[in-house]
Amino acid sequence: MRRAIFAGTIVPGHRLPSTRDLAEQLGVSRTVVVLAYDQLLAEGFVEGRHGSGTYASQALAGTGSRVVRDSAKLKLSRFGRTAADAGSRLNFPRRPPNPLRYDFGYGRSDVESFPFAAWRRTLMHHTREASLRQLDYGPAAGSLALREAIVDHLRRSRAVLCDTSQVIVVNGSQQSLDLAARILLDPGDTVAIEEPHYQGAREAFRAAGARLHAVGVDREGLDPARLPKRARLAFVTPSHQLPTGTILPLARRLALLQWAKRANAVIIEDDYDGEFRYEGQPLESLQGLDTDGRVIYIGTFSRTIFPALRIGYLIAPKSLVPGFTSAKWLCDRHTATLEQETLAEFITSGAYERHLRRARRRAAARRQALLDAIHQHLRDRVEITGQGAGAHIVVWPYKQDSEEAIMARAAAQGVGVYGISRYYLRRPKRTGILLGYPRMSEQDIREGIRRLALSL
Repeated sequence: MRRAIFAGTIVPGHRLPSTRDLAEQLGVSRTVVVLAYDQLLAEGFVEGRHGSGTYASQALAGTGSRVVRDSAKLKLSRFGRTAADAGSRLNFPRRPPNPLRYDFGYGRSDVESFPFAAWRRTLMHHTREASLRQLDYGPAAGSLALREAIVDHLRRSRAVLCDTSQVIVVNGSQQSLDLAARILLDPGDTVAIEEPHYQGAREAFRAAGARLHAVGVDREGLDPARLPKRARLAFVTPSHQLPTGTILPLARRLALLQWAKRANAVIIEDDYDGEFRYEGQPLESLQGLDTDGRVIYIGTFSRTIFPALRIGYLIAPKSLVPGFTSAKWLCDRHTATLEQETLAEFITSGAYERHLRRARRRAAARRQALLDAIHQHLRDRVEITGQGAGAHIVVWPYKQDSEEAIMARAAAQGVGVYGISRYYLRRPKRTGILLGYPRMSEQDIREGIRRLALSL
């Protein structure tokens, strides 16, 4: 009735059926109809006339039909146009409508190994014990307890050098990139970005109006010698390059820092899965090597806990802390407090470290199963990169073929694999196939690769 009155189908002044008659017509309780009429009366769509009945409101007379035709041509800002244009390029890998039996999806955490029972107990404890003050608005930079826990963990595990004042808790690493683009970039600024690269960073910088300068990646990651002489910032994934998986060696890390000093640029270091390293000792983070205060370090718990938590963090140079903190407040005030407090206790109690050890063991076993299966079934038909760290690898078939054709043939075998071309600004010269393994059993990995071999 609301829609009919609003659209003018029921004209102002028209008498509505009695509640008794309408209830009988619809076969529902009269109470339901009375409640509906009361709601329409409260909203001003109808009016009651004592002893006469209920009528469509006369106040709506002369206002014309309100049928929504969605015909208004509303103008988007430059940011809005860029964001809308990016829609077709984001939110991938796209899963097939019918899940495939052997899905080598990447960018996901191993949720099966997470101790959800312990997490729920801790969350419930903080929910029950939270004071009224804790349920009010919190600090824009995040819970002090969580920031202290993050500092302590990063110092030990990633050689990140910072204090609590430099930590800003965000809703996932993507918000870190959005904030960085907003406070660091003006339209027309140059951003050096790896080629290939993380598409979420690319589109955030594009939306800010930046000019992207793609720097090629080889088997040792980004080549600092190919960086532009001038740029506002550089975005890198040195611990496990996304998507190729290469690891930036120490000499190139130092050269990158020297370039930033010469160019007076900022470096954004995205350490999206730096917790997973299988060969040799982890290299020190860029942030830990930085003596000039130019590196913004980004991390997330989406890969080590679960993506729906939506908690990440950035470590900002002290000169940038006020800008980032205020930008976070303007964006959404602060990240959810109870989840932050739960995560802080999860880390300080040692439960997070224990979970990481289990997750690393499981990931290492699955990685080995994947490499063994590739060696058995594909042998010298592909080149592999990214096997030293992270939770995905890339296979590069030597035989010329399109990724679309490979993906289609693999899907016909019940195998889900994903092409690398979307990570490039320009169409790549080689075909690359991403294979993730966090949510696959070792048996499924071996069978999936056996079937994939039929498609290559």
